[in-house]
Formats: sequence, C-alpha cells, structure tokens
Amino acid sequence: MAVALASVDHSFNFRFPTFCCSSKPPTTSYRPAVILPGLGNNSGDYHKLELTLKEYGVASVVAKVSRLDWLRNAAGLVDPNYWRGTLTPRPVLDWYLKRVDEAVQEAKQLTQGGTLSLIGHSAGGWLARVYMEEFGVSQISLLLTLGTPHLPPPKGMSGVIDQTRGLLDYVEKNCSKAVYTPQLKYVCIAGRYIQGARLFGNSNVNANAAVPIEDDLQISEVAVVKDMNNSTPNSPTFRARFIGQGYKQVCGQADVWGDGVVPEASAHLEGALNVTLDGVYHSPVGSDDVSRPWYGSPAVVEQWVYHLLS
Repeated sequence: MAVALASVDHSFNFRFPTFCCSSKPPTTSYRPAVILPGLGNNSGDYHKLELTLKEYGVASVVAKVSRLDWLRNAAGLVDPNYWRGTLTPRPVLDWYLKRVDEAVQEAKQLTQGGTLSLIGHSAGGWLARVYMEEFGVSQISLLLTLGTPHLPPPKGMSGVIDQTRGLLDYVEKNCSKAVYTPQLKYVCIAGRYIQGARLFGNSNVNANAAVPIEDDLQISEVAVVKDMNNSTPNSPTFRARFIGQGYKQVCGQADVWGDGVVPEASAHLEGALNVTLDGVYHSPVGSDDVSRPWYGSPAVVEQWVYHLLS
C-alpha cells in the first residue's frame, strides 16, 4: 500500500520506503522507544508490538500499567473541577506520569547517550505531551501518536459531553505546540476503519473523501490512504450509528471517518506530520491482524515504523 505525503505549500512530496519483517536479526540498532498505553489498556496489550519493533532493530519499553490502575482516575470525582469540566492532569494522573517516567529512565539505559522515541496510543498520546511539558524533552527526539484524540470536543454543542472533563482543554492551552523539526518530530497516525452515521437520517459524507478539517485546524502535512472499494451504505447500520455517537462525543460530528473510537480529524495535530491509514482499528483489544488490524499489527507497523528508523 503506497503512502503519499504532500506538504501544505505542495513544495515537497515524500514517499515512505517499505520495510519487511524478517526472522533474521537486524543489522542496525535504532533509538529505543517507550510505549504509552491508552485508556483501559494494560502493558500486556502491547507485547506483540514490542516484538514487531524488535524485528526492525527498535528496542522498546512499555510503561507498566494494569487495567485496575485506571480506576485511580476515579479520584477525580471528588475534585470540583471534574464537575465544572476544568479538570487538570495533576493530581489525578500523577500515577500514570510516574509510570511513564520510570519507563523513560529504563529506556535511557539503552540509548547509549542518544535520544529515544515516545509512542503514545490513544490517551497515551496526549499524556505523552503532558509528560514532555513537565519532565522535559532533552532525551526525546520523536513523539509518535496512534489514534490519539488530541483536540478537545467543541463547546456548547447539544448532546456533546467532554469525556475528559477538561483534560484536553488543559493540554491544548498548556502544552507546547507541535512543531515538526529534525530535533523533535511530531507524527500523528489516524485510522480510517469505519465511517460513523448520525443517530437519525442518512450520512452525506463521501466514503472516499478525507474528513474535512476546519481552517483553524489545518495540518502541516497529510498522508491519506484511500480504499476505493469502501462505500457508504444508503441506510447506515446500527453499528455505524452507534459508533457515530462515539465520534460525536469526541469531535462534535457523527458522520465522519475514524478508527472505531477516535475520529480521523481528532487524531491529527496542527504542526505535526499527520498520516491517515485506511482500514486500521483503534485498539489491540478485539483486533485481528487479518480482518481487523490495529495500529500495532505487523502490516500496519510496516507503514509507520520508518519514523522510528530515521
């Protein structure tokens, strides 16, 4: 599957080389990576991703998180800011940031004085930005996010509730803006697994068109991989309507493309190198490398691993 990239001013065109997994040991070792689990996931969900990266010569450390750990977030319920929708990462997410720092310190032992990459899946992507803001970026040369909802949901829209209770607003206002540079690269991967639908009526979105992004959310570079075999049904299925309601809570719109959880437009970040991959599901839980591959499936990793090797 070819991936074409075009910059906003159309002055550059990029094409990623194709890499193939091999049973032979890699001849080159690249900077190590720290994997940040998404909401509800545990470290074990990323074991296969670790093995896949190892085949490319990329050693990785997964932040130690269990499913039960996420119950710690319930502490936010006693914070008045939760009910106001103005919640901040600390102290509710102190435990997660500590786990990330422990993983970073472990990965530093593998860098031999070099830098490392952060790979944030889902909420792990914006939590990586919080970590970078508070702990510094001197040892980090790449932030790569997989299906991360970077943008806070729109305000004042009927039926839309900010599920982060203000956390994404905090990130947008307080974390450094993404700037893709040779010293620190920001790469955001979005998936186009299923198009949502409105709860009532039909969707008018063209199935083979990229999700439109408003002018104030324009991205620096976009790679869109289209599947011309996909088509929008005349009558959306219950599944599409159900998923569409999830998309609406994230971006304010139901009939958009996404990875089944996070809309495509929300997974992109202004200033980053933004890439969309077709047919990619959001989570390792419930995924299948053949019929429902997720961002960490070997065939999908093959399409973004280039960023870790450069």
